[in-house]
Amino acid sequence: MRYKILILILFITLFESSVFAQNKYTFSQFANETVDFIKQPLKWEGNDYLKFGVIAVGGGLSIFADQPIRDAVLRNQKYTKSAPVEFGRMYGELYSPVAFFMGFGLYSVIAKDITARKIAYEIGQASIYAGVINYILKLAIGRARPYMDEGPTTFHPFSSLFSEEYHSNPSGHSTVALVISTVLSRNAKPVWLKVLAYLPAALTLISRVYQDQHWASDDFLGAAFGYFIATWVVDQHEQEEGRVHMSSLFPLTIRITLN
Repeated sequence: MRYKILILILFITLFESSVFAQNKYTFSQFANETVDFIKQPLKWEGNDYLKFGVIAVGGGLSIFADQPIRDAVLRNQKYTKSAPVEFGRMYGELYSPVAFFMGFGLYSVIAKDITARKIAYEIGQASIYAGVINYILKLAIGRARPYMDEGPTTFHPFSSLFSEEYHSNPSGHSTVALVISTVLSRNAKPVWLKVLAYLPAALTLISRVYQDQHWASDDFLGAAFGYFIATWVVDQHEQEEGRVHMSSLFPLTIRITLN
């Protein structure tokens, strides 16, 4: 239910707000890019399938480390409610992309800043894509959360539309965190700021495992989806501006300057 609410809020805000009623980043642009996003698997080449396979295999193999990691984490829970852990949790909450979207959107109106409008649009767009995919996968996989004490290999596919107990994989918080951090990092100029943008996301990944809400492999898959989806979204807009040539959904390739 939370993912549906997020998608609805972002959809309404994205297309009804006057922030994007002019210039670029419009409903028409979103519709066209969404079609391209859906068609991406049809355009994959050998390297794209290889990268997808690496992610799938990596996520599968990491399951073997889930229980040992959880056992180690549960031995020391005194930092469960500490500021860094709680900040990481909040950064990955579903209200976080909405807050970033509204913040950058409002600033873009006040300052007439096209870059801020671009960032807001990309966070909203990537969050919608990621939210849909994340919810479908959670429902289809039906993995039990660690606090259910059913082990890392308990799955109940399509068992419940809204029950959080069996919606462990992939981690929604990790997906949200990587969407935000990736968009911010890609739009930042200094290298140190690009790196710093990922610090909150790292805290999110740690917090989800430390607070016993997710297995480590849930974090891995959620983070991968958030990163690649956000990167694809940003690449579409930078291609239009003639700065980057990259069309793959798994853009682990060298960027080519076109100026």
